[in-house]
Amino acid sequence: MSIDDIKDRIPDYAKDLRLNLSSLANDVTLTPQQLAGTFVASALAARNDDVTKAIVEQFSATLSPEALTAAKSANAIMAMNNIYYRFVHMAGGEYSQMPAQLRMSVIARPGVEKVDFELWCLAVSVINGCDLCVSSHEKIVREALGASAVQTAARIAATVHAVAVTLQGANALGDKG
Repeated sequence: MSIDDIKDRIPDYAKDLRLNLSSLANDVTLTPQQLAGTFVASALAARNDDVTKAIVEQFSATLSPEALTAAKSANAIMAMNNIYYRFVHMAGGEYSQMPAQLRMSVIARPGVEKVDFELWCLAVSVINGCDLCVSSHEKIVREALGASAVQTAARIAATVHAVAVTLQGANALGDKG
């Protein structure tokens, strides 16, 4: 399955998603590795098998095996951290002063440039809606790559998530593209 197959399955009522997916897949704000990893990490976070398979097929050739593993790792570690730190933020009080006591060594040694990994963690955190993680990763990415890179990661995350949700709904309702 390819991204074109996914775009063909997007119902006409969501045609803006088709256009956004196409333009973002060709975005030049990020390096090819940053773009590919952001798409892969976002697809994994969006939790739609067809979207994930299509995006990995589209972008895996752009990524070294280490970078593909790092994009997967960004999704995995943020799946845990986004839940934990959302809890810390919502509960307030003493929890913010307590050590998380969760292993997250991949953040220190992701196997790719630290900023690329931070970018991918940002995209996943945007999808998962964790204020603390978005703020933390946004600051690092903005300082290293600028606001345009941050915005591009958020746009990719938003579009990939919207495509995943739309296709899930279309499948459930029997809507045709």
